[in-house]
Amino acid sequence: MNPQQQLERWMSEYQNLIYSICYRLTGDYFDAEDLTQDAFFSAYRHLKEFDGQNEKAWLCRIATNKCIDYLKRAGRRSVPTEELFFSSLPDGRSSPEKEALETEVRQRLYDSCCKLSPPYRQAALDYYYYELDISEIAAKTGKNKKTLQTQIYRAKGMLKKLMRKEDLRYD
Repeated sequence: MNPQQQLERWMSEYQNLIYSICYRLTGDYFDAEDLTQDAFFSAYRHLKEFDGQNEKAWLCRIATNKCIDYLKRAGRRSVPTEELFFSSLPDGRSSPEKEALETEVRQRLYDSCCKLSPPYRQAALDYYYYELDISEIAAKTGKNKKTLQTQIYRAKGMLKKLMRKEDLRYD
């Protein structure tokens, strides 16, 4: 079989497989089509180096390598967006949006805890807002741990109801 016939046979037999590999790796229809053509062209150019064994695996490997090379080049060409910039900040630094959201959520939690009646108010503030554990709260207040666990459990249910009501009001 001459090289051109070999290429035609490969294309008719493996085109869908090679395309699906390229599409899965790139996620883009048009890039996958181009990379499929590149993979077959590369196989045709290197036909003399092919030992004739496992042609399906050989073609898949060529396609995979073409996609990897393409993705590396595409990564170098891409311009970072604001979102990518803020997500790439080192730990300890967060975006202004994230900080604002955390502040808003913490304020909402504080306000909701303050709406609870005693003794649930202080138990909820200590546990959920100030993030103290049961032992620390018990040492601070002199209350029994089991009593505090019950108060926190009940406060949790009350907070859920309060926050759901507020969510419905904002919808």
